[in-house]
Amino acid sequence: MKFMIALEPGTDTTAWGVAVPDVPGCFSAGDTMEEAMENARQAIEQHVEVLIEDGAHISAPRGLAHWQADPDYVGWVWAVVDVPVEKYLGPAEKINITVPRLMLARIDDYAKSQGMSRSGFLVEAARSAMR
Repeated sequence: MKFMIALEPGTDTTAWGVAVPDVPGCFSAGDTMEEAMENARQAIEQHVEVLIEDGAHISAPRGLAHWQADPDYVGWVWAVVDVPVEKYLGPAEKINITVPRLMLARIDDYAKSQGMSRSGFLVEAARSAMR
């Protein structure tokens, strides 16, 4: 799953701060931007695991424009990290759906062009539609 992260640039004496706006309470830091991003991946995975164990759900992410307009993040740098949290959402279920042949071909072509599977694309499209 892809997560938007906000990075507060560090200085010679402070680390890079990281907030994950779509996962309240999830934050991290690192001495470099790269380290901060890697630490953010780990923080997201651990935070999501605890949320799901506690019976909470993961909210659909908001768009970048929403967070850029938030005055709390003025001057922050934005990035997207991919964190494999799906393993905490329960086992995959096989479903049977009916889709017109032409639409299915278009879905498959688009998913392939994005380096995704058909299932991965449909899950991401559903997530985006439910925002």
